[in-house]
Amino acid sequence: MDSICKENGFRRFGTMLDCSRNAVMTVKALRRWIDLTADLGYNTLLLYMEDTYEIQGEPYFGYMRGRYTREELKELDRYARSKGMELIPCIQTLAHLNAIVRWPAYQEHVDTEDILLAGDEAVYGLIDKMFQTLSQCFTTKVINIGMDEAHMIGRGKYYDLHGDRNRTQILVEHVNRVAEIGRKYGFTLAMWSDMFFRLAAGGEYYVQNAGIDEKIKKQIPDNVELIYWDYYTAKKERYDGMLSAHKKLKEGTWFAGGLWTWTGFAPHNGYSMKCTETALASCSEQGVKDVFLTMWGDNGGECSRFALLPALFYSAELARGNSDMADIKEKFGKKYGISFDDFMLLDLPDTPGSADDHICDAEKYLLYNDCFTGLLDTTLAGGEGGKYAACARRLEEAGTEGEWQHLFDTQKALCEVLAVKAELGARTREVYVAVKENGEGRARLESLLSDYREVLARLERFYRVYRMQWFAENKPHGFDVQDIRLGGLIRRVKSCLDRLEELYRGSISVIEELEEEQLDIRGLDGQTGEPMCFNSWGMTSTANVL
Repeated sequence: MDSICKENGFRRFGTMLDCSRNAVMTVKALRRWIDLTADLGYNTLLLYMEDTYEIQGEPYFGYMRGRYTREELKELDRYARSKGMELIPCIQTLAHLNAIVRWPAYQEHVDTEDILLAGDEAVYGLIDKMFQTLSQCFTTKVINIGMDEAHMIGRGKYYDLHGDRNRTQILVEHVNRVAEIGRKYGFTLAMWSDMFFRLAAGGEYYVQNAGIDEKIKKQIPDNVELIYWDYYTAKKERYDGMLSAHKKLKEGTWFAGGLWTWTGFAPHNGYSMKCTETALASCSEQGVKDVFLTMWGDNGGECSRFALLPALFYSAELARGNSDMADIKEKFGKKYGISFDDFMLLDLPDTPGSADDHICDAEKYLLYNDCFTGLLDTTLAGGEGGKYAACARRLEEAGTEGEWQHLFDTQKALCEVLAVKAELGARTREVYVAVKENGEGRARLESLLSDYREVLARLERFYRVYRMQWFAENKPHGFDVQDIRLGGLIRRVKSCLDRLEELYRGSISVIEELEEEQLDIRGLDGQTGEPMCFNSWGMTSTANVL
């Protein structure tokens, strides 16, 4: 297909892939992504790399994180150009550098948390090296320099060194230093707009038609462009209002939407499509020239980017002005040899039995929800196991073959685990009470033990197919986290089984965790039966300190 930009007036229309939350895509997978998106008419790809790129003279920068070598980046840049696509690096020059702060080489140059120390000459030396590397590896003269969500700037080591200074001024001074370094290498810099927007609009980000402080506007360097990011709403008026306010702050603001890959194992095509539809309509009306759709990997990067193919295809058609769903589905089926609706079934595990246009991540938190402590048991309404079993059958019936088969295998295997495990903790408590109160729960306990063994067998199957999916797309670095999480889950289920067997044999009479009253993780009273969005492996799996 021809580039979308020839048809709709955009200068850039692309995607952004998160290569910093463990899932660092291989060069082979990125070449496939470039092929796929270029064929759909996208002309831009942004690589989000906090520390996952090689910097000469900085051995700890991206150490053991699957960082891209300079040769890999050059190869990707050449390949992208051969497909008519601009490859743009997205880096961080202030916050979100949490992976490097662990190393002694950088600890003295950190303000607080994951925020670099503004005003520190060693920091600007590091940023200079970043730009030097990128200037040698990329053809583009545009860099996304990050600088989002640095809310605690000036509150740590900076405060110890300089006292209580105006934090607006600290940010402005830092941005200008970075802009100066960028100018040295001939770069135009794009940065997420939230820090400047909050300063100019009085503290809030998503404020429609906000008034803009002219003093802040004048302090944005001329070679810095802003990116308004919003992945969370289907209300067009919010996009309209925010884009209008951004025009007052800086002409030529970019827009970043979201194709949701960052709340668990399952994709969120439905919600992504709903939000993108209204966002693109607003961008078109407001004359936005640069648009891209982010694909983050929060809390582990579990979801395959390729699982968002329906939303990717739909967004391309919308950008051309085609909103005829029947036509879009027909084109999709002809191009990929699988029906659009069948591909959308990958959304199902998110909330069992429903591919609705909302966000949840039940498939993740019910997977890691502990069988004894059950911190997320209060979200259960009952019947989730049956719904996951039905979900697995629907994925099986899709009957996919070829390139996308592994995506369906993974979600099906996950649903098969959850068909037994989703309610296993709640059932464990019920059986335990029956055994304790009247001794008549022995037969039920035997059945429960059998279910624990079945969960262990299904977890092993899920691990094998998920491992295949990961290594088909990503470097091995980062899968150690999946090994730890899934391996720990398997060991924990086995541990719970061991103790239940001891209860069955009579060698113990009490399981302490099951004696405690369950509280709702949200602070609500009792059993709510309402699913939630809770994308945290650590806070799901235990109340203790990891």
